[in-house]
Amino acid sequence: MKMIIRKEYLNKMIAAKDTEFIKVITGVRRSGKSTLLMMFKEYLLNSGIKEEKIVYINFESAKYDDIKNYKDLYSYVKDKVKNKKIYLLLDEVQNVDMWEKAINSFKVDFDIDIYITGSNAYLLSSELSTLLSGRYIEIKVYPLSFKEFLEFNNYDRENIESKFNEYLKYGGLPAITLIKDNNDLVLSYLNDIYNTIVKKDIIDRNNIKDTALLENIIKYLSNNIGSSVSSTKISDYLNSNKIIEKSNHQTIDNYLNMLEKSFIMYKADRTDIKSKSLLKTLGKYYISDTGIRNIILGFRNIDEGHLLENVVYLELLRRGYRVNIGKSNEYEVDFVAKNPNDINYYQVTKSISSDEVRNRELRSLESIDDNYEKIILTMDRTINNDFNGIKVKNIIDWLLDE
Repeated sequence: MKMIIRKEYLNKMIAAKDTEFIKVITGVRRSGKSTLLMMFKEYLLNSGIKEEKIVYINFESAKYDDIKNYKDLYSYVKDKVKNKKIYLLLDEVQNVDMWEKAINSFKVDFDIDIYITGSNAYLLSSELSTLLSGRYIEIKVYPLSFKEFLEFNNYDRENIESKFNEYLKYGGLPAITLIKDNNDLVLSYLNDIYNTIVKKDIIDRNNIKDTALLENIIKYLSNNIGSSVSSTKISDYLNSNKIIEKSNHQTIDNYLNMLEKSFIMYKADRTDIKSKSLLKTLGKYYISDTGIRNIILGFRNIDEGHLLENVVYLELLRRGYRVNIGKSNEYEVDFVAKNPNDINYYQVTKSISSDEVRNRELRSLESIDDNYEKIILTMDRTINNDFNGIKVKNIIDWLLDE
């Protein structure tokens, strides 16, 4: 099957090619990092780089089981260099013990351009950050955007709402497009991915003993997408419903941190819009893929409102924004999206056809006293698209904007 090029990510790698920086490609399992690395290898070959100058290692392959630690890795790569420049592509490098020592030595000893992938944020919170401070570029890979989802499935834009509902249901993990016509296979695949993330990237990586607590926290977060969350709230819920006999706040905080580092969950912190200060309490959590969320809770419990907010959050990340939850006086703003050049404010709701909902969403944005763009995203298509400067856009149209 022909690989579909994810141009946005590939272009970032190409732009960073032959710079002094180590290129670190991160993202949840099966979001497409390995395929991206293979695409980049094809690009190198097509641009005239000879095969012997490209060293590609996938550490999830049994072929490389003998490379267990940084010394093994250094020795393997050293034998490939032989006084020539090479391009080193290391897939799932976190499987090698103390791998960051080898990476640092490569930069010192050889003429080498390095690209590495990993499925958890320990990749950048380990010794690598200290050894390579200021000398790496992180390229964050997310599951397919809705625009990519249409391309991967070879879908046109007829009956677009039906295709969007499919996207909400099954999510954007690229391999889903290969099995989408077999519902049982899709569910099995999503379940396997979820279990692998939990076991390999969280339980095994952190030597977790209380796996029941971890899985109940994941279910709680999945069921409360877009709601304010704290360790106290989670603890109170688990204890009051007798799900867990006793839960420790610090343990819950630790588990929340582990979920972020596995890229299965993202945390959006709360910020005071007027003072521009970050508030320490009551952030919100969003899941890396709606299909994973639905496999956790069951496909009968799909809450479209929460999923719409989740999709918008991930799309803002894809577009390069830093995304927080906003507090404006006594009102809440769903998303404050910032990049170096701009700030946008967003409210996300399924519909603003009722006066009550429309006024509530407008009130939050009207309370912000600045001139940055303010937008309500909704599934409606028949609503006036401007309320005193506040734009109203259909979510699907916004997702497909060029």
